[in-house]
Amino acid sequence: MFKPVSVAIGLRYLRAKRRNGFISFISLASILGIALGVTALITTLAVMSGFQKEIRDRMLGMAAHATVSGYGEPLPEWRHAVQVALRDPRVAGAAPYIEKEALISGPNNQPALLRGVLPDEEGKVSVLPKKMVQGTLAQLTPGSFNIVLGRELALWLGVGVGDDVIVTLADFRSTPVGGVQTMKRFKVSGIFEAGYNEFDKGLAVVNLSDLQRVLRMGEGVTGVRLRLHDMDQAFAVARALALHLKGPYQVSDWSQDNANLFRALKMEKTIMAILLSLIIVMGAFTLVNSQVMLVIDKQADIAILRTLGLTPGQVMQTFMVQGCVIGVIGTVVGLVGGITLTLNLNGILQGIEKLFGVQLLPEDVYYITGLPTDMQTGDVAAIVGAALLMAFLATLYPAWRAARTAPAEALRYE
Repeated sequence: MFKPVSVAIGLRYLRAKRRNGFISFISLASILGIALGVTALITTLAVMSGFQKEIRDRMLGMAAHATVSGYGEPLPEWRHAVQVALRDPRVAGAAPYIEKEALISGPNNQPALLRGVLPDEEGKVSVLPKKMVQGTLAQLTPGSFNIVLGRELALWLGVGVGDDVIVTLADFRSTPVGGVQTMKRFKVSGIFEAGYNEFDKGLAVVNLSDLQRVLRMGEGVTGVRLRLHDMDQAFAVARALALHLKGPYQVSDWSQDNANLFRALKMEKTIMAILLSLIIVMGAFTLVNSQVMLVIDKQADIAILRTLGLTPGQVMQTFMVQGCVIGVIGTVVGLVGGITLTLNLNGILQGIEKLFGVQLLPEDVYYITGLPTDMQTGDVAAIVGAALLMAFLATLYPAWRAARTAPAEALRYE
């Protein structure tokens, strides 16, 4: 009784039984269309965000959050750089490294990134020690010239633990007969599996001092790798470290090193959101149809309300209330359905696999068990806001048309 007249009439019309059952069917179809679109969007974006998070976590588990390296030359004072870095409370770990492109030869040949590390310090900046499936990182002792390979790289080369491989580097050294490429025999002492193909097929790890000897770098290293408590501060922390050190340095962080990958993932998620939002748009168009038919069905009622003193604006509000309530119901149903589906997606996936006897996500292909999801509050809020906005816009034309109804014309044939 305390509601405005237009709102009260609009809610009354919503509860009233339709003289034309087809209008009720179209209204139900509008609710289902909006709900289906919201559910599909929430679930799809959660899955895509889950895959992005999975890729990022696996990649950053092996890569540094930030690096500070010498500008065009080795970094000799790396011990001082590590000490300065660890004084920063934002830094969780720091360790030196050397990286060189190399050709690794066994029964087969395969190019890879050769990384020199300190085995005792590597666990502070990466999860490599935890990813060993054969051997241990501690076997990379100075002077042993042992090497640890990614699982896919070892399979491609056709070697295993105990086999020898030849590492050929692009660095040339002078000899009496001219310049020759740097080559060294290493023994495979371990194999790791990071779950990310770029590392499993393209990374080989040796002891830092062994690689320094092969490259004749003395005490120099490529740079210092940093692991942070908050990886979003990577560039700022690396830049602050470089400013504390003397000489020119090169600073990079994980977002710069993998900018193309994350840009592609973001674009893929955006395009998918745009495509799936068309389902909500279809629901909104169905809502327009149902409201237009409702206006036509209520021509006599509109005329009577106008003669009783309702203004065109109040008539417009009456029909906007109905359309908005339908939009809210569809959005809420879709929100509940999307959250429920996302939270139970792995159970549903397992049920489908058992029912049809198939494996939709083979572990040996995708390196994952189950379907990763990451339901972000910002995505859900944007989807709900977009659905409510579309529903509101869908009510404007039918409500405007109802407001323009002339009472005399509407009642002429009643």
